[in-house]
Amino acid sequence: MLRLAVPALGALIAEPLFLLADAAIVGRLGTAPLGSLGVASQALTALVSMSIFLAYGTTAAVSRQLGAGDQRAAIRYGIDGLWLAGAIGLGVIALGWPLARQVVAAFGASPAVTGGAVTYLRISLLGAPSMLLVLAGTGVLRGLQNTRTPLLITVTASILNVALNAALVLGLRWGIAGSAWGTVTAQTLAAAGYLVMVTRGARRAGVPLGLDLAGLRASASAGAALFVRTLALQAVLVVATAIAAHLGDAALAAHQIAFRLWNLLALALDAIAIAGQAITGRYLGAGDAPGARAASTRMVAWGAGYGVAFGALLLAARPVLPALFAATPPVRRLLLAVLLIVAAQQPVAGVVFVLDGVLIGAGDQNYLALAGLISAAAFGAAVAAALASRAGLLGLWAAYSAWLLARFATLALRGRGSRWLVTGAVRR
Repeated sequence: MLRLAVPALGALIAEPLFLLADAAIVGRLGTAPLGSLGVASQALTALVSMSIFLAYGTTAAVSRQLGAGDQRAAIRYGIDGLWLAGAIGLGVIALGWPLARQVVAAFGASPAVTGGAVTYLRISLLGAPSMLLVLAGTGVLRGLQNTRTPLLITVTASILNVALNAALVLGLRWGIAGSAWGTVTAQTLAAAGYLVMVTRGARRAGVPLGLDLAGLRASASAGAALFVRTLALQAVLVVATAIAAHLGDAALAAHQIAFRLWNLLALALDAIAIAGQAITGRYLGAGDAPGARAASTRMVAWGAGYGVAFGALLLAARPVLPALFAATPPVRRLLLAVLLIVAAQQPVAGVVFVLDGVLIGAGDQNYLALAGLISAAAFGAAVAAALASRAGLLGLWAAYSAWLLARFATLALRGRGSRWLVTGAVRR
């Protein structure tokens, strides 16, 4: 578990750490550019992250085949995922580029925020194929029980990203466009690194690299339920950002910073979930259901413990965080209040993310889709109550808490049962 989780932790937190650095760089331009970054980043994340199944579904399928002793089939599945990633990435550009202004306008931000967000989104869309190839390549290597290479690629690309953003935004004064171009460049180089690694592995195993239409269809079909699960999750995040935008520029800026910190902690906790995906899939592929159960129980306990630790760490760092982002007094007041809620969420989040990873590794995507829809409905009810009571940004983050609790209830219920413990090289 540690051999997989520790490098995964490094890879997962490296990118959001450097994205926080990007936010700090853009924050020097003012509140409106920081809000633009928040809106555009959320829109791009919604478009791209709906394809997270390229990583999660690939990890589960590859690890099952590996557990069953068929490495060639495992690599072949990964190659199919890379072809699918490239095709979806081109589709994201074709869909997102002409609709960029309408997508940003849907958030209801101020004109100053909207203009910068459209600029950032249109440039960033050019990196969509690379972003999806990184997801698929990461899934292949994780499924093969290799989390060290993704760590190396992520850290290298993230350092390059910050260096380029500092040079383009602050040095050449390209503004928010410079941040977007720096990120696209780093993503493209990261994608190239994954393609090189997978190509080398395929050649060693004698697996052809060409397009396999049957495999492409199988990869797309396997990811359909995970797509629904991720769509429900992204709907929550997009609606939250849109509501924050309607609350004003100060609220949007505070929400942007708080969400970046929340995402950093979420991805750190997700390291155990990544190990859960790979380990669960391998145990079930080898026909060892008791081993999968024992591993999941231990990882859930780890998730809860690290959630408590991360919450305490955030509380300790809370007084100094607003200054890191050059927050104005209105943004500072809101941010300090919201961070109390974020810290309190962490123990529950630790369990939720681990259970999510275990069930993904088990290939229990249909239940995850249902649980995602139920949790999104719980968020909808909670945010409607917050808006009716005019609770502002604190009410919005209280609705986030309700969403996490709904995810906890649905996933814990499934985890206690045995219907997810289906063995074999392919879940049927």
